[in-house]
Amino acid sequence: MNKIKHLTLAAVFTLLAVFVSLAQNVVLKQSNADGIYSKGEKVKVSLLVSEVETDSILVKVDTNFSEKAEWKPIKTPGEELVLLDERFDKPTSMIFSVKAGDVVTSTGFVTDPEGFSPATKRPKDFDRYWNRQKKELRALAVEIESAPVSSEAAGFICSDVEINCLGPKPARGYFAKPENAAPGSLPIVLYLHAAGVKGHWCLSRAETALKYAQMGKGALSFDLNAHGMLNGQPQEYYDGLEEGELNHYWEVGAGNRDENYFRGMYLRFLRTLDFLCSQPEWDGKRILVIGESQGGGQTLAAAGLDNRVSAAVAVVPAMCDFGRTLHDEAGGWPKPFAFSKDQEKMLETYPYFDAAHIIKGSKATLVIEIGLIDYTCPPTGIYAAINQAKGEKTVLVTPYRAHALEQKKFQKQWEETIFQPRLDFINDYLK
Repeated sequence: MNKIKHLTLAAVFTLLAVFVSLAQNVVLKQSNADGIYSKGEKVKVSLLVSEVETDSILVKVDTNFSEKAEWKPIKTPGEELVLLDERFDKPTSMIFSVKAGDVVTSTGFVTDPEGFSPATKRPKDFDRYWNRQKKELRALAVEIESAPVSSEAAGFICSDVEINCLGPKPARGYFAKPENAAPGSLPIVLYLHAAGVKGHWCLSRAETALKYAQMGKGALSFDLNAHGMLNGQPQEYYDGLEEGELNHYWEVGAGNRDENYFRGMYLRFLRTLDFLCSQPEWDGKRILVIGESQGGGQTLAAAGLDNRVSAAVAVVPAMCDFGRTLHDEAGGWPKPFAFSKDQEKMLETYPYFDAAHIIKGSKATLVIEIGLIDYTCPPTGIYAAINQAKGEKTVLVTPYRAHALEQKKFQKQWEETIFQPRLDFINDYLK
């Protein structure tokens, strides 16, 4: 198993070691600024509260995302108060949160990240199942509908594309590329979307496809929506889908692997990859898949299901290690074992769609962003997933990030230490 490289900038993270709410004068810090500790290394977390305009200071400490921690009042002297000073001999994650009035400050850490493993077993017929799905998909004669989309990007063309797929929906998105590119000259970029139906982050856009088509020296770029929806429709169309047909789509087929919603979602990105690989301009080497949250989970699944994928950038990826819920921890979104009582059927279903099993053995280069206080897509499950991969791995870890960057005082630091290195990787890879 390849070592994980945690990308940190020591000088900057020295500043990030201190979590400050200026309005309340709350300081929460830990001994390793990046929140990463090796097995047996001492972890020290401390708190300093001064000149606080409230009589109530509350602290919550949650271990391994149990979601059972409660706020407890504490008395804070003027000096530093040590909340934790301990060594851990097994993989552990903890979140420390301090509430002073309406202000909450949090930090998280993880010990022995390479020690996390999936909470469910990989089915014995896992590879056989997915090989059959791919064989049936590729036996389906390809039918493509394409309509040109006007573009202000000189030298680039864009189309609204529909590709037939094994049910229930076709693959739909926007495909962009440079005009007159030489055969065998371009990499592929596949962009995948986060959860939801009607939000702006759920919808494929020509602008997104064109953005990635213009990176590096040009690329074959496809922005694929997750649900096979029509593109470019009035908002009422997407509102209706979310309130009707796609309401709680992630619960569809919870007890049947052949009807599970993620099966169709994954087959759609596989169909799209086949389409992109059939383009004469593809260089035959580079396929970069990019996504956040649900898109990040799809990204890892793509890297596991299609060995042509050479690199994957997954930001706070979902669908990682669903089964942690069975051990009183938060599993990866959509946390299926939390919304169904028929665990036996679910254990026969969800491991086939769990990125922690799908990514096993992948040799793709992985760039992963993890938030150490993310309850939606906990780092424990993400590490359990990426630990199964064999390729080079770089983790951009943020001890102050939840699923979104809620502590806005860290926006500038995040842009410099997390977002920019991720963007630099994408640009360099596409050159």
